[in-house]
Amino acid sequence: MNVLHISTNDTNGGAARATYRLHKSLRNLGVNSQMLVQEKYSNDNTVFAPKIRLFQGIARAKLTFEALPLKLYRQREQTTFSLQWLPDKVLPQVTQIAPDIINLHWVSGGFMQIETITKLQRPLVWTLHDMWAFTGGCHTSGDCDRYKASCGACPILSSNKDWDLTRWVWQRKAKAWKNLNLTIVSPSSWLAKCASSSSLFQNLRTEVIPNGLDTQIYRPINQPTARELLNLPQDKQLILFGAIQATSDKRKGFHLLQPALRELSKAGWKDRLEIVIFGASQPENPPDLAFKTHYLGHLYDDLTLATVYSAGNVMVVPSLQEAFGQTASESLACGTPVVAFNATGLKDIVDHQENGYLAKPFEVDDLAKGIAWVLENHQRYQKLSDYAREQAKQKFSIETITHRYLSLFKDIYGK
Repeated sequence: MNVLHISTNDTNGGAARATYRLHKSLRNLGVNSQMLVQEKYSNDNTVFAPKIRLFQGIARAKLTFEALPLKLYRQREQTTFSLQWLPDKVLPQVTQIAPDIINLHWVSGGFMQIETITKLQRPLVWTLHDMWAFTGGCHTSGDCDRYKASCGACPILSSNKDWDLTRWVWQRKAKAWKNLNLTIVSPSSWLAKCASSSSLFQNLRTEVIPNGLDTQIYRPINQPTARELLNLPQDKQLILFGAIQATSDKRKGFHLLQPALRELSKAGWKDRLEIVIFGASQPENPPDLAFKTHYLGHLYDDLTLATVYSAGNVMVVPSLQEAFGQTASESLACGTPVVAFNATGLKDIVDHQENGYLAKPFEVDDLAKGIAWVLENHQRYQKLSDYAREQAKQKFSIETITHRYLSLFKDIYGK
C-alpha cells in the first residue's frame, strides 16, 4: 500500500512533528509512506517539496495574498485564519506520486486550495490538528459553535452579517466536499465531538487516535545531567511552560499562568521555584513572573525537548483550547507530571491526581493549587512521575498508534 501524507511542512510545529513521526513509523513497518509538503525542513528523501527556491518563495508570498480579504474586517481578532482560495500545484505532484490512500494533515498556510481536495480522486483520511477543516476559516473557535450550522456573523471577524467571509468559506467547503470518500481522525475525544457535531462532517466516519511519539527518545533522562546540559540550576524546582509563540499566542494561556505564578510566590514558594520557558526567546521587556525565568528559545529536535522535560519538575499547559496537547504527552513520557485545565484535548492526556492535575477551567487559583499539589510531597511526586511514564508508553507509543492507522488504512482501502 502506498500512503501519501500531505502537510504544510514536515517538522516545524507540533502538527508537523506528529505527522512526520507517523510517516517514519509507517516506513519502519515496511509501508511505502511518503510526504508532500510546501516547505521541507528535514533531509529525508521520502519527503517531497518544490526543489526550486523560487517556488518556495512564491509559496511564502501567497500568504500575503491569501490574507487580503481579511483586511475588510479591521476589528478582527489577530488569530490564525485561513481562506485557502488561491490556486496551487498540489494535484500534479500527487498524480506523479500515485498513492493508494492520502492522509491529509495540517494543510493551511496557503498550501492547498479547498477545491483541490475534491480533485485528489483517492480515499482520504483527514487527521485533524485543529478545527479549520470544519469551520468557516478559523483554526480555534473559542466559545463560538456556528460551525454547527453554516458559520457567518463570525465573532472572530467581529462581523454581524450572516453573509460574511466565513459563510463564503463554509459554502465552498460544503460544495466541494459533499461527495468525498473521507474519514476523519481526531487526536482527542473533544475534537472528535466537535467535528461530529459540525455541519460539514456530521455524517462522516470519525475515529479517535492520539498523536504518537517515540518513547525511546521521549524518556526520563537523569535530571542533574539534563540540567547541566541546559545550564539550569540544580537546587531549585523548575516549572516548565512551552509552545510555539509560547508567550504571545493567547490560546496557550500565558496570561493565565502569570497570575497563578504570582499566587505561588505569595504562598511561600518564592525561593524554591524557577521558571523555564521554551518556544519563545526572552523579550526586550520581559514580564514579571514573580520568579527567576530562563528562556530557552525555539527548540526543534526531539532529543533537546526530551532533555528539557527531564530537567523540569512539572510541565504547565494552561491552554484555552488544544486539539490534543503534544507538549503534555511528551512531558509525561519523560516522567514529568503535567498541570492543565480540565478542558478540550488535554482531558485525554492528563489523569487527574494520577499523572498530574486538571484544574477547573480557567480558574487561576486552582491552576496555582495544582502546581503546588504536584510539587509539595516528594513521595506522591514519585508516584505521579512513575505513572506518567507508564501511561505514556501505553497510550502514546508511536508503534501502537501506527498500527491503529495502518489498520484504518487497510480497512478503507479494502472497501
